[in-house]
Amino acid sequence: MGIEQDLKIDPPCHPRACAIQVCIQKNGFDESKCQKQIDALYECCNAFYEKNGDNASTVSCPKAGLLR
Repeated sequence: MGIEQDLKIDPPCHPRACAIQVCIQKNGFDESKCQKQIDALYECCNAFYEKNGDNASTVSCPKAGLLR
């Protein structure tokens, strides 16, 4: 899925957050092996905040200030 599709999901960016969970579980909770999935979530979250403003909220993303 692309960013536009992931932003339309409810909650926004949720598939990317789930991909991190799957990756971490599959790799014995070694977060370093899941950097691609983490970067993809942050990319989606940045797009979410650009579209909706820094005060917007979705359970799938950290607060805007933590991404920067």
